[in-house]
Amino acid sequence: MADSAPPRPPRPCPVCRKPVERESPHRPFCSARCRQIDLGRWLAGDYAIPGEPADPEEEPG
Repeated sequence: MADSAPPRPPRPCPVCRKPVERESPHRPFCSARCRQIDLGRWLAGDYAIPGEPADPEEEPG
């Protein structure tokens, strides 16, 4: 018996929220532009997890 579940809708691009097709060469993004925007956010530190500042004296090494 074949599974007759309906196909899942395309997931949204994490940058612009447009649907991203499974065959997209830029997946999980919709385009190279959105991929570059996301990389820029990572490099700028926009995705940092908030927390207490690290004490440099406590770091090993």
